[in-house]
Amino acid sequence: MQNIVSLFGRIFLSAIFLLFGLKTIGSFSATQQYMASYGMPVTGFLLTGAIILELFGSVSLILGYKTRWGALALIIFLIPATLIFHTRFSDQNQFIHLMKNLAMLGGLLVLAGLGPGSLSLDNRKKPSSGGDEGEKN
Repeated sequence: MQNIVSLFGRIFLSAIFLLFGLKTIGSFSATQQYMASYGMPVTGFLLTGAIILELFGSVSLILGYKTRWGALALIIFLIPATLIFHTRFSDQNQFIHLMKNLAMLGGLLVLAGLGPGSLSLDNRKKPSSGGDEGEKN
């Protein structure tokens, strides 16, 4: 049961990053203008980096491949995005987004610390090359 739960946890946690990363590609200039309204410089460069982090991180988590690196990529994306766009505590909507991001950050930290679980490419069984049966490569 733990294996299935870990797999679905990775998929559900990464879904928001994958969907919004793809959505941002389709609305690149509008997102760039939104970022500029917050006074951000070099928005094209930063937005491209954000999309790369979201897509790499989410696919990494879904596949369970380089999972700790994928979680780290999403953490690197999530921290500045949260601090820049979701710290107006007087706005109830922004406060909800802040709390959502903190919950996602918690899940990413768990993955970074504990790994993806056994149903992942990171933990696939490698073919044995001979005499060391049962040894994990």
